[in-house]
Amino acid sequence: MKLEKFAERMKDLISENLTGVTQVGLEIGLGETNLSRYANARSAPTLSAAVRIADYFNVTLDYLFGLADDSREQTFGTCPPFYKRLDEVLGELNVTKYRLTKLTGIAESNIRYWRQGKTEPSIESVIKIAEALGCTVDFLVGRGK
Repeated sequence: MKLEKFAERMKDLISENLTGVTQVGLEIGLGETNLSRYANARSAPTLSAAVRIADYFNVTLDYLFGLADDSREQTFGTCPPFYKRLDEVLGELNVTKYRLTKLTGIAESNIRYWRQGKTEPSIESVIKIAEALGCTVDFLVGRGK
């Protein structure tokens, strides 16, 4: 995963916005401890935490994780639940869950649980799916194109 790149970009965004981890945490409802772990590449954010961070700084998820060098997306949609969006994307791209398993190496049981809304994928899995489908992370989660 692009954890180091995420940490670097998050620190840069905090610095550029003349704010601190504590202030960001308060404003987006994430604890300072978690944000510090993310900023120091000690742990990866959940998908929902990554979306809140990207929304706060008005950047793309792809930019945050080093998958794109540009973050010019201006408007972001509200993310639907991942299980709904995954089904929409698979339908649009005409990809079966079996094919997704083959493309990503992610266990079919994980994909089934995500599609049933029982669990949320890790950000690593979301990135892997986006790369396998040839789309942006933001498109995959329903934030943008």
